[in-house]
Amino acid sequence: MISPEKSAASFLHSAQAQVSAPSTKPQIVIPHRPERNYRELIAKEPATKLKRVLVAQPKPEGLKSPYFDLAAKYKVKFDFVPFITVEGVPGKEFRKQRIVLNDYSGIIFTSRNSIDHFFRVCEELRVKMSQETKFFCTSEAIALYLQKYTQYRKRKVFFGDMNNNKELRMLLMKHRDATRFLYICAEVRKDEIPAFMQANNFNYVEGIMFRTVPNNLTEIKIHDYDMVIFFSPTGIHALYHNFPKFKQEKLKISAYGKTTADAILSKNLKLHLMAPMENAPTIINALDHYLKIAK
Repeated sequence: MISPEKSAASFLHSAQAQVSAPSTKPQIVIPHRPERNYRELIAKEPATKLKRVLVAQPKPEGLKSPYFDLAAKYKVKFDFVPFITVEGVPGKEFRKQRIVLNDYSGIIFTSRNSIDHFFRVCEELRVKMSQETKFFCTSEAIALYLQKYTQYRKRKVFFGDMNNNKELRMLLMKHRDATRFLYICAEVRKDEIPAFMQANNFNYVEGIMFRTVPNNLTEIKIHDYDMVIFFSPTGIHALYHNFPKFKQEKLKISAYGKTTADAILSKNLKLHLMAPMENAPTIINALDHYLKIAK
């Protein structure tokens, strides 16, 4: 029989061992970025009625769209004009990056565009990826899009359930030591994933396979609109590319996403509406609330 003193001593030794034992779980380093209070940066102007809104995206396909519902509900006219076009980097030009695709065992996709252009470059360069190649995606929707190009069930595909980079980071960390990564991206891209991979000493490179170019918008009379909604920093670039002397005047400007809002504010423009925000996860939610209180 073990005495109470020995039992207590044994328990204490065990507890100390658990505390002092080094964790085998890799420490994740997330680069610090000061968080802006975007709610405080939105213009303190009363919401005004909107008659015409310009959406810097292609028109939704089909007859059903939340935009059409808002148009009927509030008697607002939405015009859809894509401010940018996505162009692929030709295979011959991609070769100059000195990237051998089959040298990488993990491919990171954050959009359908990245999937389209990855497989386009593979075809142009006559490269067939190994069946052992791992594909890492930010969402299930993006992962399922792989079916357009490959037999999904025969591939090693990883994705998060919440469609955010936090889950993607966790997946990447699990495979960090045994995988050489290729991040498929545009010529101008967000730095969140590259910064994370650099901070955590990943073996990775960026493969630039597409770029965004401004569309010709000079026929648009932008001040005929009450509001313009932007969805990316490249949309702001396209605005100034077409209208170098652009002045905001009474035009309301809206943004989807923090990087888009940052691009707007960097031009000293006033931001009137933004999503995602608390109680407004989408631009539709934010518009609905704005139109409801508009006078």
